[in-house]
Amino acid sequence: MKVLAFIVVVVTGALLVYATIDMPDWADPHSPASTHVSPRYIEKTVEETATPNMVTSVLADYRSYDTLGETTVIFTAAMVCILLLRRSRK
Repeated sequence: MKVLAFIVVVVTGALLVYATIDMPDWADPHSPASTHVSPRYIEKTVEETATPNMVTSVLADYRSYDTLGETTVIFTAAMVCILLLRRSRK
């Protein structure tokens, strides 16, 4: 059983390393995020969202479902920790 688990971990790690080979370099100014996504947020934020703060508009308007999902995961993890660590009265 341990050998099977080890093989699964090694294969998963190899797949993750293989998936990152094609990614652009860190802080590459010619990456798609830097050439397409960021300029659009900078240019159209106030016009499309009517929010002067660019960070708030990206988190609350453009990526709202993603932010909601992250908040749900953190809330669920907190509830599970509270339920597991609470002391029961006898």
